[in-house]
Amino acid sequence: MITANARAVFNAHGPFEQTVIERRDLQPYDVLIEIKYAGICHSDIHTARGDWGPVQYPLVPGHEIAGIVAQVGSEVTKFAVGDRVGVGCMVDSCRECVHCRDGEEQYCLNGMTGTYGAIDRYGQYTQGGYSTRIVVTEDFVVRIPDGIELDAAAPLLCAGITTYSPLRHWGAAPGKKVAVVGLGGLGHMAVKFARAMGAEVTALSQTLKKKEDGLRLGADHYYATNDPETFKKLAGSFDLIVNTVSAKIDINAFLSLLALDGTLVNVGAPSEPLPVQVFSLIPHRRSFAGSMIGGIRETQEMLDFCAEHNIAPEIEVIAASQIDEAWERVLASDVRYRFVIDISTMENE
Repeated sequence: MITANARAVFNAHGPFEQTVIERRDLQPYDVLIEIKYAGICHSDIHTARGDWGPVQYPLVPGHEIAGIVAQVGSEVTKFAVGDRVGVGCMVDSCRECVHCRDGEEQYCLNGMTGTYGAIDRYGQYTQGGYSTRIVVTEDFVVRIPDGIELDAAAPLLCAGITTYSPLRHWGAAPGKKVAVVGLGGLGHMAVKFARAMGAEVTALSQTLKKKEDGLRLGADHYYATNDPETFKKLAGSFDLIVNTVSAKIDINAFLSLLALDGTLVNVGAPSEPLPVQVFSLIPHRRSFAGSMIGGIRETQEMLDFCAEHNIAPEIEVIAASQIDEAWERVLASDVRYRFVIDISTMENE
């Protein structure tokens, strides 16, 4: 087996501890990646703390992975040693169902295999990117364009594709009015993407604290949702609203901001239900939807789009010893806008 230094949590409330994990030996279609950077996602915290269901500990989170190919299996054709690559939220799927065949592996009818906290086809418990190495089948690895730095590339593998996918699916484009709820790790990427796609972009955040940032990132307008006048002024305005907030909000208030045939898409995943009044939808033929990440093909498309349009997340690079502090800062919304772990700080542990 291949070993890797890692940071793991051993219970729902415990701090991170140094550990060594095992990766499987390379199968014919596998790629061994030396991880250089791993982004910190709110999903890591939800999962590790059991918000979304039971967890098998120890758990190594991390599904925003950027690194370099160190070794390839005997049948690998897509990558070579030295390639700059990434791994996102999934490392496998059945590859046979209708969704997998259509390039929508994230919606695999038999369940995609998560990068951490899942059981893979070899019967092993998957462990994520807060580690020095990972082995992934080549079909679930993407190429990072030369124009994107590896540290900035890492958050694109979740925060990037999670916001790019719904904007593409629901047609953010010139002539469309798009609102982004929340200006955090996901929201700031949604603003950048919607602007690059040509839409008129409005950022909706609790306060005006981040207004200067929102406008700098590409928003045409910025409003505070703690001001009741915002909902009166913007009623019936938007073709598409992307809600990136991973906490309970008054979803009916935001549905009132949709125009005729407008859609509100939830990409934030709070642990509490979001009650919807049916009359928030019926009068204007509005839709309330959800969206996950994208498939592998769309993830590569997103990376190429970022390179073409010079889009990158706003990041703060930290050492492995700072992960606990970073998690607390994520929970306090004290990051602008994505923490990225420098994995080289684990290498000599």
